[in-house]
Amino acid sequence: MGIADDAVEVRARGWRTLAALHALIEAELERALTESAQLSVVEYTVLDALSRQDGWHMRMLQLSRATALSASATTRLVTRLEDRGLLTRVLCADDRRGIYTELTQAGRELYEQAHPIHDETLERTLSEAEERPELAPVVHALQEAGIRA
Repeated sequence: MGIADDAVEVRARGWRTLAALHALIEAELERALTESAQLSVVEYTVLDALSRQDGWHMRMLQLSRATALSASATTRLVTRLEDRGLLTRVLCADDRRGIYTELTQAGRELYEQAHPIHDETLERTLSEAEERPELAPVVHALQEAGIRA
């Protein structure tokens, strides 16, 4: 193998390790959020994104970006959450084509219930991952970037 091949392998190994850590975190968050709050990770992500907005609303395109979903998948997700009474959609006052999504009171309350569970699960999972030699370098890199386990 040449130097270029070695560099490609190092990047590929790093990518596989990052993907493994992501899968571990995603699975643990999915389990914890589903058990405690009847929310999937992506549903929690929507509530979290909306909770961080001034005025508690976002355009659908912004939500799509926050959740890393397509526009149609985001619309279906928002519809499911709206059917559960957690979100509402409102027309933009100055652009009739624009639709905002806002948390309802029930959505805020569920988010407040789920947020500590999310954070505790993330912290626990990162701490456990740090003990695994194949994942520890990525966890340490996250810690150096200011993300704490």
